[in-house]
Amino acid sequence: MKIRLGHLLSNTLLAVTTVVLTFSATALEKVTVFAAASLTNAMQDISAIYTAEHKDVDIVYSFASSSVLAKQIEQGAPADIFMSADQKWMTYLTDKKLANNKQDLLKNALVLIAPANSKVNNVNINRNTNWNTLLPKGEKMAVGDPSHVPAGLYAKESLTNLGVFAKLEPQLAPASNVRDALMLVERNEAVLGIVYSTDAKVSDKVKIVATFPADTFTPIEYPIALVKTDVTPAAKAFYQYLSSSQAKAIFEKYGFVTH
Repeated sequence: MKIRLGHLLSNTLLAVTTVVLTFSATALEKVTVFAAASLTNAMQDISAIYTAEHKDVDIVYSFASSSVLAKQIEQGAPADIFMSADQKWMTYLTDKKLANNKQDLLKNALVLIAPANSKVNNVNINRNTNWNTLLPKGEKMAVGDPSHVPAGLYAKESLTNLGVFAKLEPQLAPASNVRDALMLVERNEAVLGIVYSTDAKVSDKVKIVATFPADTFTPIEYPIALVKTDVTPAAKAFYQYLSSSQAKAIFEKYGFVTH
C-alpha cells in the first residue's frame, strides 16, 4: 500500500506540476504587430527589450509590404497594431474603420544603393543625372513594386518628377517589399537599388551612393494605429511604448527620424 500510495502521490504531483507549467506557458499575453518590412530590425530590438521587462507579454510580428499587410487586415487578419511605411495604406484602413488612434511615428529618406564593391560612388541625383552610365543597357535597378509597395511608390514619384521614370521602367526589377529589393542588390542581381536609408544602413553588402532630393517625392512617414476597437491592455501598452524615449532611441539608432 505504501508503494502504491507513493506512486499515487508522485503521479498527482506530476499532474499538478504539468498543469502549472501549462498554465504558465499559455499565460503570456500575445500582441500581434503588422509592420512594414523596413521596420524589421528596429522592432525586433524594441520587443526584445520590452519583453525582458514585461515577461507576461509575447510580441508577435508579421513583416511585409504595407500594402500586403493592409489587405490582410481588411480580410480579417488578427493584428493588434499596424505600422505602415506610408500614409496611403493607413488611410485605406482608417477610412474603412479598421484602424484607430493613428499617430505619425517616424520619418525616413530615399536613397540609391549599389553593391559594396561597386565602382559607383557619390552620385548627384537631379534632372541632369546620367542614368545611361549609372544603369547600362541590360542591367537592372531593384525597387519595391511601384504598383503598390510604398518604397516603390516613392521611387516612382521621385523618378517621375526627375523626368526619367518612363525611360528607366524597363530596367526596374520590382520586389515584393523593400527588404527584397535590398536583397537583390546584396546578391549582385541588380547593379543599383532604391530603398530607404534605414534599410541600407543595416547591410554591409551595399553602400549608399546617393540620396534622392526630398522635394521630388511625398515625405516618407510611418504612421501607427491600433487595429481592434476592443484592443487588449497589453496591446495598448506596447502601442504607447513605441512613442516612448526608449523606443525612439532605438529607432534613431537605425536611422529613423522620430517625431
